[in-house]
Amino acid sequence: MKVTGFSFVKNALLYEYPVVESIRSVLPLCDEFVIAVGKSDDGTLQLIEEMKLEFTEEKIKIVETVWNEELKKGHVLSEETDKAFKHISEDTDWAFYIQADEVLHEDYLEVVRKNMLAYKDNDLVDGLLFNYRHFYGSFDYVGTSSAWYPHEIRVIKRKKDIYSYIDAQGFRKGDDEKLCVVPIDAFIYHYGWVRSPEKMLKKILRFGKIYHGETTSDTPSTAHFDYERHVNEIRPFEGTHPKVMQEHIAKNNRVFNYDISMSRKSIKDLAKNFLKKYLGLDTYYRNYKILKQKNYIIPKK
Repeated sequence: MKVTGFSFVKNALLYEYPVVESIRSVLPLCDEFVIAVGKSDDGTLQLIEEMKLEFTEEKIKIVETVWNEELKKGHVLSEETDKAFKHISEDTDWAFYIQADEVLHEDYLEVVRKNMLAYKDNDLVDGLLFNYRHFYGSFDYVGTSSAWYPHEIRVIKRKKDIYSYIDAQGFRKGDDEKLCVVPIDAFIYHYGWVRSPEKMLKKILRFGKIYHGETTSDTPSTAHFDYERHVNEIRPFEGTHPKVMQEHIAKNNRVFNYDISMSRKSIKDLAKNFLKKYLGLDTYYRNYKILKQKNYIIPKK
C-alpha cells in the first residue's frame, strides 16, 4: 500500500499557520508528501525547503505555484489543492489531505493505517471520514456549535475524477457527485482560530478578498480580532494535543478571558437538535455520502 500526503500553503509565517507541524503529523503514514507552495510575502518556501532537508530527497515534494486570486468564493483554495493532488505519484493507493492549520493526533495513526488497509481494494469506498476538534480563542477551548463542521473527508483514493470542492473543505467526483465514504474513529485537530489576535485579523481581512473580492467593506476599529466578542458555543478542552504541536502551543497559547457560563446553544442549534432527535431529520450539511455498513467491514482495533 502506498500513501501520499498532500496540501497547499501560502504566507504561513505571516498568518501563523502551523504547516510544519501539520505535515509532520501525517508523515508516519506517508511514503511521500506533496506540498503546493504559493508565491509568498514571507519565508514560507524557505521554511518548507528547510524541512525537506531532514528527509530523503523524494519524501517531500515542493510544487511552486502562483495563486489566481481573481477567483471568488474561495475557489483559489480548491485550485491549489488540485495542483498538489495532480502531482502525487500514479501508483498511490491513498492520498491523505491535510490543510496547513490541521494536525492529526498521533493516537490515531494506527487507526487510520488499519482503515486504509481494510478498504484499499473496496471500489465502493472513495474516502475516509474523520471527526473534528475545532479550537477557538486559545488551545484550551473547542467550538461545539453547528457553525463548526463535525466531520470531513481527509483520506481519498487516487482517482482521476476526484477533485477539491469549492473552497477546499471537501471533495467531489465526476459531475458534481458526492464521495462515498466510511467514517473512522480518528480526529483531526483544527487550529485555524487560535492565532494571535493580530494575525487572526490579518488573515480574516485577506480571506475577505479571496471569498468576496475585497479585503473588508469597513475600516477595522481595532488592530486585532476580538475573540471574546465573536465567541459562539464553546467548551473547555480536556484531552491532549498532538506531540508535534507541543512546542508551538507553549510559544503561542494565550489567556482567553471568557465566562464559559455564557456559552449556550443558539436557537438555530436547538431547532436542529430537536429535528434530529425527535423527527429523525438531519439538517446538518454533509458534503459526502456515508456507505451503509453492509458494504464494508469495520476493522478491529
